[in-house]
Amino acid sequence: MARVKFIESVDEAQGKAKEAYEKLVSTGKITNMKRALLQDYATFDAFMGWYTSWARLVEIIGQRAATVYAHAISTTNSCQLCSLFFISDLRALGIDPNGFEYEKNEEILAKLARQIVKDPTAVPDSYFEELRKYYNDSEIVAIVGFAAQMIATNNFNSVLKIDVDQRLLPIVGEFKPATWRANIK
Repeated sequence: MARVKFIESVDEAQGKAKEAYEKLVSTGKITNMKRALLQDYATFDAFMGWYTSWARLVEIIGQRAATVYAHAISTTNSCQLCSLFFISDLRALGIDPNGFEYEKNEEILAKLARQIVKDPTAVPDSYFEELRKYYNDSEIVAIVGFAAQMIATNNFNSVLKIDVDQRLLPIVGEFKPATWRANIK
C-alpha cells in the first residue's frame, strides 16, 4: 500500500493539479505514480520532464534499445513498478524480458545502466570508449541524463511504495527484486 494518498478525482486536486488530472484522465494516461505526484504540482511538473528525456532517448537509440536500457536501470534499482512497466513494454515489442539477445548497442547500454545504478562514481572509461562507437558526446549526455531521471522515478516509486497499476497486476509475479544490495550495510 502506498505511503501517500493518491488523487482519485478532480475534486481532490488543488490548483494546477486539477487541470493536469483532467488531462491525464481524458487521455487515458493516469497512473498510480501520477496520482501520487499530483499531491504536489511542482513535483509532478518536474517528474513529467521524464517524457522529454524519454523522447530524446528513443530518438537517439531507438524504441527497443531505450526500453532495454530503462528495464536494466529499473530492475537493477529493484523498482517493482517501473520494472513491470518495462517488462510489459518489452513483451509488447515481442521480446522475452527473461531471455533475449542484445543487439550490438544494447549490451553496452545495459552494462552502463547497471553500473550507473550500482556505483555511478565507478563507471569505467572503457564503457565510454564502447559508447563512442555508436554515439557522440551530445547523445551520451542524453543517455546518461535519462538514466538519472529513470533512477529518480525508481526511487520515488520505491520509497513511497506506489501501488502497481491495475494493468500490470497480471505480470506482478515476473518482477524479481535485485539482490546486489543485500550485503551493503
